[in-house]
Amino acid sequence: MLFTLINKYASANPKNDILSGLTVALALVPEAVAFAIIAGVNPLVGLYAAFTIGLVTSIAGGRPGMISGATGAIAVVVAPLIALVLEQGATLAQATEYLFAAVILAGFLQILFGVLKLGKFIRLVPHPVFLGFVNGIALVIFAGQIKQFELKDGTWITGEPLMIMLAIAAATMAVIHFLPKITKTVPAILVAVIAGTLAVITLGIETRTVG
Repeated sequence: MLFTLINKYASANPKNDILSGLTVALALVPEAVAFAIIAGVNPLVGLYAAFTIGLVTSIAGGRPGMISGATGAIAVVVAPLIALVLEQGATLAQATEYLFAAVILAGFLQILFGVLKLGKFIRLVPHPVFLGFVNGIALVIFAGQIKQFELKDGTWITGEPLMIMLAIAAATMAVIHFLPKITKTVPAILVAVIAGTLAVITLGIETRTVG
């Protein structure tokens, strides 16, 4: 069985596999960090979660349409849980443990729903409800990123640091949008992440880091 899988993989296109893996891995970094911030936990928790689900999915096998990474929908849903636990006097580490237990419970419930074939009832949900939910997530994510413009002392970023921050964000978005129109040989997200990181390191720009 193992040798059969190895031979089957060897006959595939390794270039596309490597590029796809790099693109997904690098694209998940800012996504996982952003969703962790929205959920109210340490950004490293988002990175660990993205790594774990990616590893489990690659071993167990994924399915078309299945999201194997951080999602804004889950981040928005679990944020009130983290806030509630913190309001009751728990530490952030304890709140993260509660979140882990909630995720495990959600997984068991999903397995149960699958066994009972309850997924078909999702078709009964009106399409406008889906649109409202997705747009609501977008608004929550947008509002959550406003805090990134605030300094530790409570003041807002102004002047040159603000311009640099906006320039890096705009350049990254421009690469992702326009590069596919020029060439699709190299993934645009991969180029944007690498170029932005190298620009920050080379120019010595002071930016926030995950760690």
